[in-house]
Amino acid sequence: MNKNDLFDSVSNMEQRIGQLYQQLGELKQHLVDILEENHSLKLENEHLRTRMEKISKAQGIGKGRDANESTQISEKKTMLDIGEGYDNLARLYHEGFHICNLQFGSLRKEGDCMFCLSFLNKNK
Repeated sequence: MNKNDLFDSVSNMEQRIGQLYQQLGELKQHLVDILEENHSLKLENEHLRTRMEKISKAQGIGKGRDANESTQISEKKTMLDIGEGYDNLARLYHEGFHICNLQFGSLRKEGDCMFCLSFLNKNK
């Protein structure tokens, strides 16, 4: 094998490695997207199950009550939902997701976000 053939062989191998590296990067990004989607779907599923349990319990409790009592129950539930929403956002932030309006729902990769923290501190 002469020097030109050897150089061409090394250049060809370098190009293939570059293509494989690019392909690996694309696969890695696709995997990150899938993992984020999977995590958010798990959280949503958990939230929906909790919500379904609350609704089924409320329907069981609500039977046999008059309209005034059911209105009071729904008002209390609305007040609880507001606190629950804040708690859910705080939980999402502590699980590693942004809750600020700039990057809502995306994974926090570099530690704390000052926008998310200011939002959490504002609502206390």
